Amino acid sequence: MAVAAEERGSLAISEHAVERLAACAASEIDRVGGAAGRTLGISLGGEALDRSAKTSARIAGGEVELDVRISLEYPAPVSATTERVRGHLRGRVEELTGMPVRRVGITVTALHAEAAGQRRVE
Repeated sequence: MAVAAEERGSLAISEHAVERLAACAASEIDRVGGAAGRTLGISLGGEALDRSAKTSARIAGGEVELDVRISLEYPAPVSATTERVRGHLRGRVEELTGMPVRRVGITVTALHAEAAGQRRVE
């Protein structure tokens, strides 16, 4: 027997859960890496392509705002790559949470040289 939606209760998704979803979504993009953690503005550890992105999320009025810190593999085009990340994060977070993403702020903290063994043809 099916229960009516209004009788099933509600689901609350924490900001921390949204932050984790956004960090995982950022790792799905090629040439995008994570950022070092910071305390009082001081970097803790290094920036690396194999680290996860640092994210913070705010949920207000059923909408999400994200701030994301990433690093990029150089010579990736920074503007185009950050727009690709922004669109991907918006789509994935909306898909997984059912909440619209109002804003995605992105800070690029480092650029990394291409991985050893890869050559760029000029």
